[in-house]
Amino acid sequence: MSTNAKVDATEEQARQLVEESREATWSKPSFAKELFLGRFRVDLIHPFPRPSAEETAETEAYLSRLRAYCETLDGSVIEEQGRIPEQYVQGLARLGCFGLKIPREYGGQGLSQVGYNKALMLTGSVHPSLGALLSAHQSIGVPEPLKLAGTSEQKQHFLPRCAQGAISAFLLTEPDVGSDPARMASTATPTADGTAYELNGVKLWTTNGVVAELLVVMARVPESEGHRGGISAFVVEAGSPGITVERRNAFMGLRGLENGVTRMYNVRVPRENLIGREGDGLKIALTTLNAGRLAIPALCTAAAKWSLKIAREWSTARVQWGRPVGEHAAVSAKVSYIAATTYALEAVLDLSATMCDENRNDIRIEAALAKLWSSEMSCRIADELLQIRGGRGYETAASLRARGERAVGAEQLVRDLRINRIFEGSSEIMRLLIAREMADAHMSAAGALVDRHAEFKEKAKAAVGAGGFYAKWFPQLTLGSGTMPAAFTEFGPLAQHLRFVERMARKQARALVYGMARWQAKLEYRQMFLGRLVDIGAELFAMSAVCVRAQAERAHGAPEGEAAEELADIFCLQAGIRVRELFDALWDNTDDEDVRTARNVFDGRYRWLEEGVLDQSEGTGPWIAEWEPGPSTEENLLRPWLRAGVSQ
Repeated sequence: MSTNAKVDATEEQARQLVEESREATWSKPSFAKELFLGRFRVDLIHPFPRPSAEETAETEAYLSRLRAYCETLDGSVIEEQGRIPEQYVQGLARLGCFGLKIPREYGGQGLSQVGYNKALMLTGSVHPSLGALLSAHQSIGVPEPLKLAGTSEQKQHFLPRCAQGAISAFLLTEPDVGSDPARMASTATPTADGTAYELNGVKLWTTNGVVAELLVVMARVPESEGHRGGISAFVVEAGSPGITVERRNAFMGLRGLENGVTRMYNVRVPRENLIGREGDGLKIALTTLNAGRLAIPALCTAAAKWSLKIAREWSTARVQWGRPVGEHAAVSAKVSYIAATTYALEAVLDLSATMCDENRNDIRIEAALAKLWSSEMSCRIADELLQIRGGRGYETAASLRARGERAVGAEQLVRDLRINRIFEGSSEIMRLLIAREMADAHMSAAGALVDRHAEFKEKAKAAVGAGGFYAKWFPQLTLGSGTMPAAFTEFGPLAQHLRFVERMARKQARALVYGMARWQAKLEYRQMFLGRLVDIGAELFAMSAVCVRAQAERAHGAPEGEAAEELADIFCLQAGIRVRELFDALWDNTDDEDVRTARNVFDGRYRWLEEGVLDQSEGTGPWIAEWEPGPSTEENLLRPWLRAGVSQ
């Protein structure tokens, strides 16, 4: 009996499912949403929000203990063995690292998002697999969905276990389903007596799934009498009969990652383990990711800080042509980029996290922008560090150590960071999700005008409503504070950059309207155009964050205030160049030619270009074949999930 039957879904069905699952209302203000509308609401982020003195003191006290423990760990052991040693996991559990964000009433540390991020930065700097272990457990595993949508009974039953070290995993992706949940094949069929569900299906890339004690599983409940149906979320005991971890996957980086393939065959789950209502699973997942995505910028920022340290030390110590390599302009430019962007990464991270903690603003776009921008920028930083180190950058840390040199794993950094542009939504998918939120006001005002399936009457009605919206809104994009030399003077030398942000925000908003007018219903297929607009917004968000943060540090008399202002200035100059290039590429590009060329590739027109090399791939087709029930969980040797001293 197969448990991986494919589910077909049309493009319209897939779009409808995602649309129904996204948060449709904006009950709180959003700085990023306003920015995309051409309104630079600096008042929403200025003064730069900061945690209270009491919260900061409590967080620092915990981080001090965590730092002392992390200093005893050796990341090279994880890299060489390809696993996180059991004693490392036990030590983290004793320090409460599996309950960082779990409220204290359930036995957790009760850290804020800011504190949680700092803890991830510390552990991730030992080895990023540790950061992935903790973040997958808390950002998308059992704790966060239960905090958002769990019942009081579910929280009391599961959260204390999670806080004590019962590792959890999130099971969404399937062999044939990535970012298209409409085709999800895993099912959760209600039992005849209504007391439980039976889960069947295969889940791929289950981070922590190999060692997890608890799972959050997304599965489709069939519609039937008394059942709403739809994709639903369940808390599942990983040791339940019928669950088999089929393999532990191996990857380019994150070599300590416990990521596998999990199969469910007639797994009985009590009705009480349903999170929220039937059909709410995807919405719960998307809401969870609003804050959960900030874990990735935290790990990216940690990597950038380490890169800056190594770049500084190597660039001043390594001598070529009679001078330290850092004094050569080609290397200086790279070091400048690393330093400025590292400051920006931390500014974006802290701003987004504090806004999350304050709960005054809707941060769904800010968190998505932070994840997208941080994952892209940190990869560039790692690549520049490798280039600065030269041959020693390409050589592994183990090889460097073996011949008596300092074991600097620059090549490992490149491998480890690369997944962040794929984790929790690839950069391409993130741009499309952000673009949908970016266009939300326009969809509300003129949705039928860009709907390929809308009837004439609907379009005519939408035209009337859109006319009123644009008659009031579009003229506001002509002039703004960015054209006034006296605007933002409290920011001193950084005022020019905020005026630039304000002007570019209006220009970006106009560009979107021009795109809507030009392509109308086909705008959704202009993914490169929309992606560039999103990238512009990400850069403007980062510029805003660094200026507001640097001004706050200078105003509060922080020792690093003047230096922060210098870094903010050079970052904005660099980012401004990228923004202008993105605007130029909106209308001067090869997008249409690229689509045509790709179609020719798919049609085999250029097959001759592939000749002259060997294909060493197996080419055996889909990796999942028809399957019959296999070994029980108890017989499966791939699951060392009963961790002595960690789980109950």
